[in-house]
This record gives sequence, structure tokens and C-alpha cells, in this order.
Amino acid sequence: MTDPLHQYDDIIDLPHHVSETRPRMPMIDRAAQFSPFAALTGYDAAIVETARLTEAKRELSGEQKLEIGRALSDLARRLGSDPAVTVTYFVPDSRKSGGSYRTLTGTASKLDELSACLTLTDGTVIPYDDILEIE
Repeated sequence: MTDPLHQYDDIIDLPHHVSETRPRMPMIDRAAQFSPFAALTGYDAAIVETARLTEAKRELSGEQKLEIGRALSDLARRLGSDPAVTVTYFVPDSRKSGGSYRTLTGTASKLDELSACLTLTDGTVIPYDDILEIE
């Protein structure tokens, strides 16, 4: 059996062969042949999207709806004094069913009874039906 440390001793010092008939491959093309191949383009993004969790919108009890209605009425009375408000509300997901709940603190600027929305001074518009809790 040949010693692995010395098995190429007979060719190690030979000069590198350069073809006289074929042109040398440009370095950019040579590098491209070793680049990774993505056989499943978009697969990683699909896996990440599938793994992303959403939650279902909670159904409020009649008592919770009344409590939110009272809080909105109280907010309507204080609207001229730039009242601070903390709202937990549901944001539907644009890609899959469900969504997430967010809590936002800001200053209420408008309560629109016609469109049933609360608008904050930063431009956030929150539909009344999406409100889970308001303080």
C-alpha cells in the first residue's frame, strides 16, 4: 500500500499544463461553475411563511363590547383635550388567515361613528370591531 503522504511525489513538481488549442476560461465563468445551485427556488421563503404563526380573532362577549363602547363614549367626551389612549386591537394578516394583536399607545384625534373607526394623531386608523381592549 502506498504511503498517503507521498503518493503524489512523482507529479507534484511537474509544470501546470496549458492548452495550446483551447482559450483559457475567464475567472468569472470559472467561479460560476462552483456557485451553489438552488433547485427549489422560493422553497425557503415558503417554509418561513408556513412557520409564521397567526392567531384567530377573538370573539368578544356582550359585556366586553359594552365596556369598549363605554370607553369610546368617554373618549369622545375628552376628544378636545388630546386624550392619551392605549388600544389593543386585531391586525388581520395579509397573506394567511388570522392575524395578530397589537397594543398601541397614542393620542386620539378622531372618532368616526359613520365608518366606526378610531383615528390616532399618528394616522393609525383602528376599526371599532377590531378593538379588544381600550384604556
